[in-house]
Amino acid sequence: MTTIDTLAQKVEAGERLSGAEALELYRHAPLHRLGRLADRVRARKHPEGIVTYIIDRNVNYTNVCVAKCSFCAFYREVGAADGYVLGFDEIFRKIDETIAVGGVQLLLQGGHNPDLPLTWYEDLFRAVKERYPAFKLHALSPPEVIHLSRLSRLPVPQVVDRLVAAGLDSIPGGGAEILVDRVRKLLHCYGKATADEWLGVMRHAHRAGLRTTATMMYGTVETDEERIEHMLRLRDLQDETGGFTAFITWSFQPSHTELGGQEATGVDYLRTLALARLVLDNFDNLQASWVTQGGKVGQLSLAFGANDMGSVMIEENVVRAAGAAYCMDEVEIVRNIEDAGFVPRRRTMHYELLGGPVFRERDVPRMLNLAQARREGDRSVPAELVNYPARSRAGRQQREGQRSDA
Repeated sequence: MTTIDTLAQKVEAGERLSGAEALELYRHAPLHRLGRLADRVRARKHPEGIVTYIIDRNVNYTNVCVAKCSFCAFYREVGAADGYVLGFDEIFRKIDETIAVGGVQLLLQGGHNPDLPLTWYEDLFRAVKERYPAFKLHALSPPEVIHLSRLSRLPVPQVVDRLVAAGLDSIPGGGAEILVDRVRKLLHCYGKATADEWLGVMRHAHRAGLRTTATMMYGTVETDEERIEHMLRLRDLQDETGGFTAFITWSFQPSHTELGGQEATGVDYLRTLALARLVLDNFDNLQASWVTQGGKVGQLSLAFGANDMGSVMIEENVVRAAGAAYCMDEVEIVRNIEDAGFVPRRRTMHYELLGGPVFRERDVPRMLNLAQARREGDRSVPAELVNYPARSRAGRQQREGQRSDA
């Protein structure tokens, strides 16, 4: 019996893999066998044959960022002509459009903008909840929370508590990249959050009663061992808190980035996804990353451990900036799920089932292209920004100009 056979028996018996065992499977198990093992684990966790998805909108409220990660093509420096901050009214319009197609949530993330204080976020969240009491705010990745902690000089738990009081419902897993500090230093994202700091925000969020997701961006400078170390750190925290609802992995998109390089292959994606299903034995849900891989590889993910097709999204800006522009509306997502032999069901961020496809219940407009944060060339400045103090010189000058025009 080969080592792969022995490890396969261990997986099928429901036993936990060590890091060394995971590495052996990742490097040496044939692709079809790795996929079959992951599919069996998925079927054990989800025997009902349902594949879920959520209708929400991915809104990036600002592209101004001081972190300057080398893998990011989205950010703009403070004072850049094409830097933006969305106004409250713009965000309300995006929510109205999301609700019109059956959406239940806003995924709200953005750059580390030094001119948006904690009170701006609190006022935005309260305004959203006042207008849309049942609408959910899945917002602010751990590095954004850390950024607000530094700006406000308040500890992370206090920042989390204030955001929850203002209306925050859950925290997305962005900014994890690879949770190994050697990698984070090479990617210039160590300064925005160390591995321990990222995990610390999630620990505080879970203790505060929030559920969160976890992510991994691979294919930059990490080794195979470091990908697995990332998964093991997530598994350890999930053992401790049980607060993660899902895991999402995707490949680095190199176009237009400082780091550059070649994108990992679809085969590498499927191997990484399948391994995650085997290693993350305490995660119920794995999402398919069709946004970076395309619809067909996204569909194939359902045979490699994924039980969820993620978000309809409606809008996307970060991956688009790096050259990927895949789009699937609810009709396309449902078609991919059903053609793979599963039953599609809408869900919440907490994986509560909401029912069947909205487009089969009522007419909804087809969405053949993902929306953008703003139209090209829109340089408008939200009127409410004048009410918040700016830290940067460019921000202060902008606010002074607003007051002069008023």
